[in-house]
Amino acid sequence: MKFFIDTANLDQITEAHNLGVLDGVTTNPSLMAKEGITGDLNIINHYKAICSVTDGDVSAEVISTTFEEIIREGQELAELHEQIVVKVPMIKEGIKAIKYFSGKGIKTNCTLVFSAGQALLAAKAGATYVSPFVGRLDDISTDGLALIRDIRLIYDNYDFQTKILAASIRHPMHIIDAAKIGADVITGPLSSITALLKHPLTDNGLVQFLADYNNAALKDK
Repeated sequence: MKFFIDTANLDQITEAHNLGVLDGVTTNPSLMAKEGITGDLNIINHYKAICSVTDGDVSAEVISTTFEEIIREGQELAELHEQIVVKVPMIKEGIKAIKYFSGKGIKTNCTLVFSAGQALLAAKAGATYVSPFVGRLDDISTDGLALIRDIRLIYDNYDFQTKILAASIRHPMHIIDAAKIGADVITGPLSSITALLKHPLTDNGLVQFLADYNNAALKDK
């Protein structure tokens, strides 16, 4: 499984990279705005900065909703850096654009996916990634992980090459459960990824080991 971080914060991206487990980055207009990054030129420069931190794919989202504008914006994003993946919404015009991009060798991430049918269309159109939103489904009392399971089954049935990118990850158990199901990628906040480091028995064991070492060192003096 690949680990992407869902943020536009360069410090967090760098921290995840330095941890040694970062495989890529996903962003969206909301995450850019959260970091105070506005204006086309600033956003473009920020995408380039993100690409300089990670060696993996970086999803950059279009804000257009018509086929022609998605194509124009997506091509401009793809030209920024070879790591850029054009993030396209799951709408009719988006599916048409994904098919176009696929024919041009431009990587795509079909976002805002909430059903197996949508994921099937994205794969048929040739999306590189499909992003089902686990957490947002959980928010409305729907099993987001069940959607991952359905997509995995469908993709395996027909040998689709589209990667399942479990998005809207909220906590470490989302990551573990997505891994059990067979999601190809997860993307979430740094806090969810680093939470995998934590276990009380690890903390207690380390305290005990250090205490025993220090006691033994005192006896040797």
